[in-house]
Amino acid sequence: MVRLHFYLSNSSNLDPADVRFHVTVNEYLVLSNFTAQNMKSPKVLEYMIWVDTEKLVISFLPLEKTNVAVVSAIEVISAPKDLIEDKAFINYDKGELFSGLTKYALETVYRVNIGGPKVTPFNDSLWRTWIPDNTFIRSIDGSERVYFSGRIKYQKGGASREVAPDNVYNSARLIRSSNSTVPNHNITWVFPVVPGFKYLLRTHFCDIASISLGLLYFNLYINGSLVYNNLDLTTITNGVLASPFYADFVIVADNSEVLTVSVGPSNMSFPYSVDAILNGIEILKINNSMGSLDGELSVDSVLRSWPRRNMGCIVPFFGVACFLLIASVVMGRRKGVKDSVAWSPLPVSDASLKFEKQLSTSKLGNI
Repeated sequence: MVRLHFYLSNSSNLDPADVRFHVTVNEYLVLSNFTAQNMKSPKVLEYMIWVDTEKLVISFLPLEKTNVAVVSAIEVISAPKDLIEDKAFINYDKGELFSGLTKYALETVYRVNIGGPKVTPFNDSLWRTWIPDNTFIRSIDGSERVYFSGRIKYQKGGASREVAPDNVYNSARLIRSSNSTVPNHNITWVFPVVPGFKYLLRTHFCDIASISLGLLYFNLYINGSLVYNNLDLTTITNGVLASPFYADFVIVADNSEVLTVSVGPSNMSFPYSVDAILNGIEILKINNSMGSLDGELSVDSVLRSWPRRNMGCIVPFFGVACFLLIASVVMGRRKGVKDSVAWSPLPVSDASLKFEKQLSTSKLGNI
């Protein structure tokens, strides 16, 4: 995990017009033609990069000989190996999978705590920030927030708390039936995205609102298409309330320039009960065929056109000018990745063997 911090204050002696550069991380182009316009307020960009060498190399490349590159801080964190699984669903109901995900570079675009407050880095073991969903939800009509003060019951066999902290799973938005009629509407969140890129969409669920097992069935939609019909949390969690899990999907952003996520009642939903729930959403951009997360240039094309005599790469906190800023961090080499799926299995008891196929593609939390 790599985080790049940028900020160019008004008191800086630099001419903002001179700030223009590319950033590469190993063989991936993560920023292209980055300018001072992007640094008027503090900006933090986060990337997940597969590392199969002993070094991670971060390079800042000014576009022209008169340009400079600026960075305020760099974080490199060795992330848990199961933070990103190698496979993700395209459509769960159709059994369509996207494989080889760990071989791609990912840029965190959105990390949202649904129904809850902002989660600061001090409350996340990987120092992540989760923002509230207020600016993304299409309408709050027909939905309600819920907060849970009990213990989140992570189960052995899946992700650790590094996947998402308790503060994400103990809040949610839901649809609840208060009478004998099941509501006929969805909750929808809308996220602006760059068309032409694939995105990893991670949806977090935890039933913190039902009063009993076996009452919550709902549908999950992405861009208006049904991707999971009759999602049954009781079955997936082996009959444990307040037990979190997540589902990964790979989506291609179309010309609408938005990605929508919706949850709503299914044809198995019950009256007088919770009929849909969602706790968190993460959206990560996947690098394109050029190895880029920002435009159509490749690292090779950037290096071929780079003015080699440029002396304009700057680290503001230390006032160091250099030919090329390279952050080399010794990393533990990953020896290989076991076959993995978008959701991890839970231990299957004799009573739930009939659900083995469904559980083999379920991802839940770990203690």
